[in-house]
Amino acid sequence: MKEKIDFSKPLVVLAPLAGYTDLPFRSVVKKFGADITVSEMISSNALVYKSEKTLKMIEKSPNEDPYIVQIAGNNADLVKEAVLILNEIDGIDGIDLNCGCPAPKVFSHGSGSNLLGDLKKLEDILSTVKKYSTKQYTTAKVRIGVNEKIPVEIAKAVEACGVDYMAVHGRTRAGKYKAPVDYDAIKAMKEAVSIPVIANGDIKDYAKAQEVLKHTNADGVMIGRGAIGKPWVFYQLKHGVEDITNEKKKEIILEHFDSVIDFHGEHGVFMFRKLLHSYSKGYKGAAEFRDIVNRISDIKVMRDMCESFF
Repeated sequence: MKEKIDFSKPLVVLAPLAGYTDLPFRSVVKKFGADITVSEMISSNALVYKSEKTLKMIEKSPNEDPYIVQIAGNNADLVKEAVLILNEIDGIDGIDLNCGCPAPKVFSHGSGSNLLGDLKKLEDILSTVKKYSTKQYTTAKVRIGVNEKIPVEIAKAVEACGVDYMAVHGRTRAGKYKAPVDYDAIKAMKEAVSIPVIANGDIKDYAKAQEVLKHTNADGVMIGRGAIGKPWVFYQLKHGVEDITNEKKKEIILEHFDSVIDFHGEHGVFMFRKLLHSYSKGYKGAAEFRDIVNRISDIKVMRDMCESFF
């Protein structure tokens, strides 16, 4: 089987982000430069109980290739069932286990970053994914600990499960999204294992991505929150350009709007409002623009507004 992921040069990967990295957003960043796209986090339980909403979250855009689905779970039997369901769905190139989500709801269920506090359990569940998946790639997304930093132990535990690569958010669970990102810890993990390591955490722009790659020697960067309102960061990294024209930004914003409407229909107009709040940041007249779009529910009117504003 031909390798779809080529680590010969640093990759740019979209991070899974609940409520943001849906199919329309993923198809846009893929078109403009992301090497790999990852679904929003999918609960193994929801998948096993065949939740309609969950199955819709897994759908992918034709241009998403390679495409990874991320699952969360705290029970090896349920995770096995979830993997068997994903095996039956075409177009998925890999399954990623979430071992990093700090959300209380996920943590208290024993999933996400909770697994970092019990590496034996993490290995049990991740090995289950590896054993039963028929997809080309098995991957994991981790943080560097729960309260204490144990980056090298985590990296070695993940590698021992036979994964193809890991993505590391350089904070502990306790650090949520506020503590400084420990890029030294990511560097130490990269040095401790022989599989590719992708750096994640506070990579907000082109310059920061370059700096993190240089510092950690990682095999790529994963960008999540830094791409909200600025998905052109993928275009910049793919093409090696630090500056981006307003024309290119506008093209990407309109492409995103059209994709949201295609996928979500009329309801997409309401969903796009919060995105326009991010997109309009820093533009002259942004506050006024937000007030207006908050009241628009017609597709054509909203698209015309975007055309003229950006």
